[in-house]
Amino acid sequence: MSENPQEKTVTDDDRNYRKTRQGYVVSDKMDKTVVVEVEDRVKHALYGKVIRRTTKIKAHDETNDCGVGDRVQIMETRPLSAHKHWRIVQILERAK
Repeated sequence: MSENPQEKTVTDDDRNYRKTRQGYVVSDKMDKTVVVEVEDRVKHALYGKVIRRTTKIKAHDETNDCGVGDRVQIMETRPLSAHKHWRIVQILERAK
């Protein structure tokens, strides 16, 4: 029997493809964690009306820099805790 395993080469594109979302910070009470509300607009299947769906996501904020009302960009990452697997990439707009 000849052993010739088919080795898969993982490219940087495969490894670095991560989901990114934009949303607003709704809570910064936790240490190094913020809650980001992400809005998704979907069209109703039958009636065609555009519906706004919101999801609250816990994201890692290493420097505790984000405040409530900030518009941020978040990116998917490895699980950091039981509910946290997103991280803050950048703050797009500060709260007024």
